[in-house]
Amino acid sequence: MAGHSLRITVTGTGTPIHRPDRAGPGVLVEYGAMKLQFDAGRGTVMRLAEAGSTLTDLTALFVTHHHSDHIVGIPDLLMTRWLNDIRRIGQSPLPIYAPDGEAVRLISRLLDPWVNEMEMRQDHTGRPNIATTDVRRFLAAKDEPTIVAEFGDLTVSAIAVEHEPVVPAAAFRVDSPAGSVVISGDTSVCQQVEELATDVDVLIHEVILPSRLEGLVTEPERLLEYHSEPEGIGALADRAGVAHLVLTHLVPPPQTPDEAKEFETGVRNGGFAGVVSIAEDLWTSTLG
Repeated sequence: MAGHSLRITVTGTGTPIHRPDRAGPGVLVEYGAMKLQFDAGRGTVMRLAEAGSTLTDLTALFVTHHHSDHIVGIPDLLMTRWLNDIRRIGQSPLPIYAPDGEAVRLISRLLDPWVNEMEMRQDHTGRPNIATTDVRRFLAAKDEPTIVAEFGDLTVSAIAVEHEPVVPAAAFRVDSPAGSVVISGDTSVCQQVEELATDVDVLIHEVILPSRLEGLVTEPERLLEYHSEPEGIGALADRAGVAHLVLTHLVPPPQTPDEAKEFETGVRNGGFAGVVSIAEDLWTSTLG
């Protein structure tokens, strides 16, 4: 697919705390005919529609870990994709790549509550099949990245990150002739993400702003244990040689330009001098 551009769309920048302007975590990476979705939080189906991407065109879904805000949109995605099979062609299940463990167990069962409904629709409308899950497990190691999938000249690799007690949790890297992108998933600042993001064009990293947690949560130290502060992310991105740093999964979500600026200020204080974006839903960049 040489000659294609790599298009990156953040489909959701939100957290477990719902907000109408921020869907749950997700990133869409498009390269030629390839459409790869990373995580599927609440509202992912709607954001994909806004981005002009049809569910039946998705090539694969990649899951970073089993926290509900990252996977709660999967049943909606799979069911809606199945219902959109208007021509009754009996499309194949969407491949879902997940780190072996709790994520695989959960995803394998997400459609169970709708089996009876799907079978009823199948009997009534003559659909050739029902929606099923095609979970493709992989082992995420901390010592070095593992190639998870290859689509022609596009490669997806993963590494285990620090999100304990959630184990396993993975970050992904997409490499293509047009450019590269890393999606951190949920993690504290760690060597694994730094290694994965070495010389990457775009690093999409979660972030938490400690100075604004006062009064929002009862035990902020618990959140800080397994999420990343701006200064640490900035230092990591600087060491890794990242060209463009994009902050997402924003805790707490900024509601004014000044609040958004606080995230960037922290990153700059960490030593990063490259391009910084504080993502909103449907933030987009094209490489190549």
